[in-house]
Amino acid sequence: MKTLRFNHGGIDPWQYITWGLAAIVIIPLATLFSSFLTPEKEIWEHLATTLLGELFANTLILVLGVACFTTLVGVSLGWFTGACDFPGRRFFSWSLALPMALPAYVMAFIFLGLMDFTGPVQTLLRKIPGLENQIVEVRTAPFVVIVIGLTLYPYVYLLSRASFMNQGRAILEASRTLGMNPLQAFYKVALPISRPWIVSGLALVLMETLADFGAVSIFNYNTFTTAIYKSWYGFFSLGAAAQLSSLLVIFALALVTIEGLYRSQMKYYDNSRGGSVSTRLQLQGWRAGIVTIYCSFTLLIAFIIPLIQLIVWSFEVIQSGESITYSGYIFKTLLLGALAAILICCASILLAYARRRNASARSRFLCRVATIGYALPGTVLAVGIVIPIVWLDSLLQNILLYTFSIESGSIIQGTVVVMLGAYLVRFLAVGFGSVDSAMQNIKPSIDEAAAILGKTGGEVLRKVHFPLLQKGLLTALVLALVDVIKEMPITLMTRPFGWDTLAVKIYELTSEGEWVRASLPGLYLVIAGIIPVFILIRRMENP
Repeated sequence: MKTLRFNHGGIDPWQYITWGLAAIVIIPLATLFSSFLTPEKEIWEHLATTLLGELFANTLILVLGVACFTTLVGVSLGWFTGACDFPGRRFFSWSLALPMALPAYVMAFIFLGLMDFTGPVQTLLRKIPGLENQIVEVRTAPFVVIVIGLTLYPYVYLLSRASFMNQGRAILEASRTLGMNPLQAFYKVALPISRPWIVSGLALVLMETLADFGAVSIFNYNTFTTAIYKSWYGFFSLGAAAQLSSLLVIFALALVTIEGLYRSQMKYYDNSRGGSVSTRLQLQGWRAGIVTIYCSFTLLIAFIIPLIQLIVWSFEVIQSGESITYSGYIFKTLLLGALAAILICCASILLAYARRRNASARSRFLCRVATIGYALPGTVLAVGIVIPIVWLDSLLQNILLYTFSIESGSIIQGTVVVMLGAYLVRFLAVGFGSVDSAMQNIKPSIDEAAAILGKTGGEVLRKVHFPLLQKGLLTALVLALVDVIKEMPITLMTRPFGWDTLAVKIYELTSEGEWVRASLPGLYLVIAGIIPVFILIRRMENP
């Protein structure tokens, strides 16, 4: 898009918005890395001799395992529903994205409730002759990978499917004329063209995997996120938590950098007009049957069975009368989600408009920094934000005491403001992506015409852009709302006293092994998560 510069005599005042939002991200990061200036030697010696090696190994196994699992499942399903035609394709094209509505920690406690030693699956297996003493240990790395992978593969699936749909059949037919069979055409032509989209989806998967706290804690699988939480609430050492967080930040930032460099070097162009139903590869006979069974099995395992189990357990909870006690949790969850979503949308509009007015390299870099919080795990952000808040709180208390002789307790620390700030940093990228995409569709000539008529930047944004951004804002609002209400570690580590949400309640119940009682708050979160999935699918089907 053409760069719009309305202030030629110095810095555009709107650019201070990009500086401010970037600073909100930079301050927690700088705080974390500065923690190495005062290392917690005793705690680090304990971690180095007992857990540090395990943390590195477990985190690496988890990341690599989920990456392989989601790539295999997501790309294959994306190819079948995006480029091929088989019985049930229309149904599977949208339903296979529904597992996105299941938080990983909800899937984790459903899995353990079904598959643990006392669960129905192993109980049934022990009734089979010859398997009476058979015990399957499910709290292991492969099962953690499968559970997290089943909730995250839709990221790869949706993006790879969109790419395969846009390629059309012309490219594949051209490869066939060169002597390639269908399998060779897929691996040598279709897959390389779709690689940028697959990498983008995989980057989101890896960020979410690094950030996961709920699922790994339910499985008692030690990773950096669980170690950060234990350092803070177990060792009562915010410094050790900050130093562990900085190590995880290095992983996350390296991932973002590699993904950005990779995509910048990828230049694939497709001049075909394909993508219509008539140009799909027709699968018939046993091939069509296998693909239908594969899609059905994936949907069954990743969404239908977990949802049915949630509903069954929830009815048990409702019949016991305990559902009445969840009204307060629901209210606080939705209130926090709504406040955070509104804040994120407002910041997204201002940031997108500031970049529109000045799309210089510096402005793009600052926008990138401001939205990099999505790559940072919630435990990391909680630690990085609480440390400067504690310092600021102490400073304000001293000012009140020595200037006005007023003694006060915590002013900012332990308030909803801290939670909302953490949500803003973590999920600004979610809102900004939707709003900025809508902003890009507004022609620059509209801004230029408004400037000629003497309209200020605020007037142009309020009277011209805002009405044209309604669809993008709605998408940003819903996605941000559901991401916030599903967020566990930030809420768990920064909430004020008495501000327990559904996610926090699920953590408390699952930490005690109460799978059935955790089902009802889990079901509420799943219902809320289904909404953005449909919005996302509609946007990708009809961009």
